Amino acid sequence: MTFPQQLIDGYRAFLAGRLRREQDRYRELAASGQSPQVMVIACCDSRCAPEMIFDARPGELFVARNISGLVPPYTPDGATRAVSASLEFAVQALQVKHIVVLGHAQCGGIRAYAERAEPLSPGDFIGHWMKLIEPAAKAVGPRGDMATHDYITKLEQASVAVTLDNLMTFPCVRILVERGKLALHGAYFGVAAGRLFVRNPANGRFEQIAAEDHARIFAEPRF
Repeated sequence: MTFPQQLIDGYRAFLAGRLRREQDRYRELAASGQSPQVMVIACCDSRCAPEMIFDARPGELFVARNISGLVPPYTPDGATRAVSASLEFAVQALQVKHIVVLGHAQCGGIRAYAERAEPLSPGDFIGHWMKLIEPAAKAVGPRGDMATHDYITKLEQASVAVTLDNLMTFPCVRILVERGKLALHGAYFGVAAGRLFVRNPANGRFEQIAAEDHARIFAEPRF
């Protein structure tokens, strides 16, 4: 099979557009290395790219993506752990100041967990991975006979809170948070309307940010 034509076309657009506009930025990053202040842990869902949601320039975000944007608890057992390695590099080497856990609506992994979907393969990698949100499911409560939209939304947001708790099990994270040198944040992106919610650590609620801007922009007539 040949290389996807849409990627070739996309690269050509990148050459003529963003790369041309930000060539100096790329050269600077190549020479001096990256120094992002923010790490984003997000789902690998193709609809929820953090770089697009936050309109980030090259080098501004250090992004780790996986199914449902989860982080396992600290487990120093010598196993190969991609998420833990990404977190270690962001905190210890890059010394980021913020970690954002970005959940989103219509998350396939969380829906599969809620609906008790059949494994996609004998290995059931997704099923084993999604067991990480069991504490979130307990916090939300019984799902009833059906995994309703409201239930899944609550589970998606509760999984963000569980991931924030899991981050605090890492000594390198906990120590820096306690010293005020690192801040953890929860966020939630609504795919259909593009609304962004940020978790209020005082009460655990997800509150929409830039709500007035969103309402104004989408109230304007489109031609």
